[in-house]
Amino acid sequence: MSELVEIVDSLENKISKLLHQLALLQDSNLELEGELAALKNEHEVALASVEEWQDKYNSLKLASTILGSDTNKTEAKLKINTLIRELDHCIVQLSE
Repeated sequence: MSELVEIVDSLENKISKLLHQLALLQDSNLELEGELAALKNEHEVALASVEEWQDKYNSLKLASTILGSDTNKTEAKLKINTLIRELDHCIVQLSE
């Protein structure tokens, strides 16, 4: 009978240890999920910043081309034509 009590005590100890380990892992998981969310947010902010700087660069490049740079005149013309096509497309959509 005492062996049975020892086995039950051993099982209770093991279950207690496992429950404690589960609680620690759940806390760690919550902490890691918070860090992941923060890093995703930082990543989105960085991507938005990169996109904004790319737009600014393209605008500056177009402006310098229009202001008289002979090297990129064809690129400026293509960009202007693209903008005109986009405007025409918007006008068509609004008229429908």
